[in-house]
Amino acid sequence: MYFFKKPSQTTIQQFIQQQSELPFTYPTVGATRHPPPEGYRVDHNRIRLGCGAEAFAQARAALSEWEMFNLGWVQLHRLHSPIQAGLTVAVLVRAVGLWSLNACRVVYTVDEAGPVERFGFAYGTLPDHAERGEERFTVEWHHHDDTVWYDILAFSRPNQFLSGLAYPLVRQLQKRFAGDSLAVMHRVVNREAQL
Repeated sequence: MYFFKKPSQTTIQQFIQQQSELPFTYPTVGATRHPPPEGYRVDHNRIRLGCGAEAFAQARAALSEWEMFNLGWVQLHRLHSPIQAGLTVAVLVRAVGLWSLNACRVVYTVDEAGPVERFGFAYGTLPDHAERGEERFTVEWHHHDDTVWYDILAFSRPNQFLSGLAYPLVRQLQKRFAGDSLAVMHRVVNREAQL
């Protein structure tokens, strides 16, 4: 859904409620757990955030608070619920003089112990999203070398006429989001070291 001016909080909340009743826009729900399906553009980005238990705890907290969307030109809106399967959110994007409101639903959460501890979630697109597909956000603590990583895996393709028409711009925005998201998570986890 596109707007010439920033939609109000009421409009965004109504949008979330309407979209929460609708089905996903792609058949392979949960496919970010496995190799992504054919016919989609796949993006995989990751960054080392630091080392050790404290860095992992900070990364978990940042992910839980959706810090990776705190980018200025991208805003995430939700109805004050913790991250859990079934939660519907709206991603508001400002680009080329337009506001784009996009709906997603959390497909699954990740909270794994073991040699590699993982925490995160994946969400999938709903009908009023410019793209169709799924995106997974995880933080990982690799005990063998004590490193902590932030990882984004996504598969997508256009869902609306305008996103298909403007696909080169859409790809630029997807790459910008990934880069900015990696940078903000690195900054948040390393905030104390920068003081």
